Amino acid sequence: MRALSSLFKKIFFAPTDNTWVQLFRYGFVGGTAFVVDFVALYLFTEVCHIYYLVSASLSFVLGLVVNYLLSTVWIFRDGKMKNRWMEFIVFALIGVVGLGLNALVMWFFTDLLSVYYMASKAISTAIVFLWNFFARKLILFSSINQGK
Repeated sequence: MRALSSLFKKIFFAPTDNTWVQLFRYGFVGGTAFVVDFVALYLFTEVCHIYYLVSASLSFVLGLVVNYLLSTVWIFRDGKMKNRWMEFIVFALIGVVGLGLNALVMWFFTDLLSVYYMASKAISTAIVFLWNFFARKLILFSSINQGK
């Protein structure tokens, strides 16, 4: 029982540089950000009647903020830049590339292949998830880049 408790603490609570543990945690963070993004996309498009690609951009920004806050508190605790604004700018720039991928994938599946926009969003999310995690880990939060 102690071993299980120790493993649980290591995976969910202990600071770590282990990529697998961080990727696991990023799944939860990404899932939370995805729910915010997905619900906002639906509300902006269906309730507010905003064009789906504009809605996708707005909802993506909301998801980005949630992702940043949770990532810096729970996943990438160490090795952050000293200037939080610069850190967020780099984090956001990586997200902007993700936003471009998101729009491109959604456009491809929705406009060219006639896939329902919400299904297109699910496909784009998987691709953008991997881009965001590895780009942020390697470019922004890597101990190699922090002089450690």
